[in-house]
Amino acid sequence: MLLDLERNAVTATESLDRAVSPQLAALWSRGTDFLGSRYAILGGAMSWVSERHLVAAISNAGGFGVIACGSMSPSLLEAEIAATQALTDKPFGVNLITMHPALDELIQVCLRAGVGHIVLAGGVPSGAAVKAVKDGGAKLVCFAPALVLAKRLVRSGADALVIEGSEAGGHIGPVSLMVLAQEILPVMRDVPVFVAGGLGRGDAILGMLEMGAAGAQLGTLFAATSESIAHANFKKAFFRANARDALPSVQLDERFPVIPVRGLVNAGTKRFLATQAETLRRFQANEVTREEGQLSIEHFWAGALRRAVIEGDVEEGSVMAGQSVGMVREERPVAVVIAQLLDEAEAMLASRGPAPASV
Repeated sequence: MLLDLERNAVTATESLDRAVSPQLAALWSRGTDFLGSRYAILGGAMSWVSERHLVAAISNAGGFGVIACGSMSPSLLEAEIAATQALTDKPFGVNLITMHPALDELIQVCLRAGVGHIVLAGGVPSGAAVKAVKDGGAKLVCFAPALVLAKRLVRSGADALVIEGSEAGGHIGPVSLMVLAQEILPVMRDVPVFVAGGLGRGDAILGMLEMGAAGAQLGTLFAATSESIAHANFKKAFFRANARDALPSVQLDERFPVIPVRGLVNAGTKRFLATQAETLRRFQANEVTREEGQLSIEHFWAGALRRAVIEGDVEEGSVMAGQSVGMVREERPVAVVIAQLLDEAEAMLASRGPAPASV
């Protein structure tokens, strides 16, 4: 099946029309029922990358694409949703950042467009935001970096959760997916829980499903696909990289906090360390206030992700990538990536032999 897809050069408008085994279908049935997709495989919302073409390709191939709203204005998001709907008639979601100043309006844009799943990320959503999503008839997905927060989010109205380990690309928490999975999956049974972070193979996804996950979210594997609009330089940086090259940003002094972001080490990351060191020196010499120093550090990466993804500056730009980047070696269509994940999961199931007959 995988070889056939590669020969046929699958495009964003073609579907991966493939049934899975009864065992795999049963394991992720809760996820597929919730998403309305053929496979419980979500595309991670990556700013500048998760736009109409990639999102539609993932949904058309049987997965569930998610638009990354990021800093888009309501009018831009409205146009992006409409453009995505023109490329697919399959379900997809929209990821909104809770700190966006126009969050209320962005939620209404999604609801008016008939988006069925809204992901609120980047912080704990307010009660008003949760109510707006729920009252509008959409399903609410939230990120839970710890069990206590997972329980709180479900109590507040989350219909599903994503637990994302520190192996993921972009902004990350401090805990690995394996630890989060052990902490959360056996306990959280009220809603579907999707896993994310460092996933690059179908057999690994299968293991998470058997632990109780409803499905998996992947970003890094999809960022370098044929349908991704990321610059050729950005994709080539992925192909050259190993897992150890995707490191979180380093904080030099607790007085100047740095939000951890995992990406490929380059000239920019090295210069960021030098900028922090110089800022610390100037602060200790009373040349700048702590507020001024913090602002200069936070502004260092302004526009850096766009420079890498769109303009191809992979030396000074921010090349966000998860540790699964070591498993990305060439540009392939989305449907081929998903087909391989299915092959790997099914091969693992088949290697165990037939299920024992019930007594």
